[in-house]
Amino acid sequence: MYDADELERIREAKAEWEAETLEPTLERFGEREEQFTTDTGGQVVDRLYTPADAETDYREDLGFPGQEPYTRGVYPTMHRGRLWTMRQYAGFGTARETNERFRYLIDNGSSGLSLAFDLPTQMGYDSDAAMAAGEVGKSGVAIDTIDDMRTVFEGIPLDEVSTSMTINAPAAVLLAMYIAVGDEQGVDREKLRGTIQNDIMKEYVARNLYIYPPEPSMRLITDIFEFCAAETPKFNTISISGYHIREAGSTAAQEVAFTLGNGIEYVQAAVDAGLDVDSFAPQLSFFFNAHNNILEEVAKFRAARRMWATIMEERFGAENPKSKQLKFHTQTGGSTLTAQQVENNIVRVSYQALAAVLGGTQSLHTNGKDEALSLPTEKSVRTALRTQQILAHESGAADTIDPLAGSYYVESLTDEVEEEAFEILDEVDERGGMLDCVKNQWVQKQIQDVAFERQREIETGERVIVGVNEYRVDEEPAVDIEEVSEEDEARQVEQLESVREEREESAAEEATDALREAARGDDNLVPYIIDAVKARVTVGEVCNVLREEFGEYQPGSAL
Repeated sequence: MYDADELERIREAKAEWEAETLEPTLERFGEREEQFTTDTGGQVVDRLYTPADAETDYREDLGFPGQEPYTRGVYPTMHRGRLWTMRQYAGFGTARETNERFRYLIDNGSSGLSLAFDLPTQMGYDSDAAMAAGEVGKSGVAIDTIDDMRTVFEGIPLDEVSTSMTINAPAAVLLAMYIAVGDEQGVDREKLRGTIQNDIMKEYVARNLYIYPPEPSMRLITDIFEFCAAETPKFNTISISGYHIREAGSTAAQEVAFTLGNGIEYVQAAVDAGLDVDSFAPQLSFFFNAHNNILEEVAKFRAARRMWATIMEERFGAENPKSKQLKFHTQTGGSTLTAQQVENNIVRVSYQALAAVLGGTQSLHTNGKDEALSLPTEKSVRTALRTQQILAHESGAADTIDPLAGSYYVESLTDEVEEEAFEILDEVDERGGMLDCVKNQWVQKQIQDVAFERQREIETGERVIVGVNEYRVDEEPAVDIEEVSEEDEARQVEQLESVREEREESAAEEATDALREAARGDDNLVPYIIDAVKARVTVGEVCNVLREEFGEYQPGSAL
């Protein structure tokens, strides 16, 4: 750490350099832009950084990996000890097709499974519901009953894989099915590993795949926290997601602030429900986006780790070190993919994956090049997975921990992202907390303003998107795309009808009635939902019981 006199000498030397060396060059050649900014215009980028721009106290602000404030990583060995989980997101059509894709990924070296559900499942509708028509199996796999979940994991022992499930409003139902399939396989619940997204706040903010109002939604989430802490301690009970906030248009600092703000709401709700913070906080996980500006993304990940450690200690009095460790999954930026010149997306995804690894991610999904057009084909999925494997084994990026630490720019940018994100959180607190800010649409408006400005820049050419508004080609080559047929939907509906005909109806009714009664009281709902899915009650039937008891969320107007 430089003392004050040395920093002043550096500033004086920089001023001399600017006058004697820089100014004559600027007069002759200029610079490409009047002002450079990070990817979403969140931070101004200076032309040169020196120690005077990164006045970092190493022990206080950085520390060592596995020690507070976790800026340099949550584990002592990071990727030198174990590579990040290569968790490729998959799911489409029927359960059988998804099982085949999972087996293909495992055979090609994927170290974790990530299950995508179709829109009807995410909204708590069965495949034969009127609202599901035309959407069955399109954006993920259709899961109506435990029979479907059983088929997805046929031949895949649940004690040997880690499974992430991108499911939110009906998260308790899909988790119950996963646990039930594990029970059928004879797997001890304590050995089940994985994550459910279970993040309803970001649905209100960015994705709109919600069902129930905030209060009963929070009850379901805290019930899951409590149940899993006792029954499935290796299963992450929530993946607090900044990914979709960034996809909706936020800046990097907004992504961090609103994500951690949502995390604060979940922790507070659980504490208010009587849970000890250290009993459930180690099972919290996070989910971030990786966009194109490599150094901004690295700074974002580092800042988020440091902020969460501070928040958990200062706001909630967490004592267990694991409660303060921000562990996160990363997915490359879907909104950055272009339908034009799809091969360019391989390059974008590679840079984004590099940012995630340099930033210390615990798991990673790399998008397929064709995902701006359709679900990815087997070929593009393999290329996406190979991108991670080349990064892991050939690039050297994972050979040392936090390799960009000490960079004057990266440390300065880490500080700037942290400072701006905390300023946003302060305003959130002044406005009554994230829940109030979401209900009155304030958060949504902040993101929409940034998204609008970004789109304006693209349309005017101020922001270059290669292949879209610059470096275009006259004729795009044909691209093979994955398609889900109407026959797939018909087969799924037919199978659902068979389950309803074959199941023991009295057992299904008994389980449904018990769930309804529990919803009217204050019992933990997860055991009742497990009983229901084991009786082959469908996703839609469970969610409809809760719809009838809890109501459905209606968003308010923007303020």
